[in-house]
Amino acid sequence: QVQLVESGGGLVQAGGSLRLSCAASGRTFSSYGMGWFRQAPGKQREFVAGFRRSDGNTYYADSVKGRFTISRDNAKKTVYLQMNSLKPEDTAVYYCAADVSNIYYWGQGTQVTVSS
Repeated sequence: QVQLVESGGGLVQAGGSLRLSCAASGRTFSSYGMGWFRQAPGKQREFVAGFRRSDGNTYYADSVKGRFTISRDNAKKTVYLQMNSLKPEDTAVYYCAADVSNIYYWGQGTQVTVSS
């Protein structure tokens, strides 16, 4: 069982920045595929950014490329999402996810609200 706890959400003006954190449990964090997803009101959950488990490469949704950066600190068992140049359309609940040998775990989510 892997537990994920997100933090760092909040209210920010358009053009501002936030950094989300996701702390994970488990002894082999460095082998986990990790990612961030988001869900806006009335919309489906969508992929934002992630590390591919097979090769560790990062990949991003087109809507956040050049603005968001995913990173990880394996010693701290934490993955981060640095969000810059935020837009009102980035408003959503952001979820951290872990791919542990094709078993997927989710955090509880953290609210990000971007005001115009």
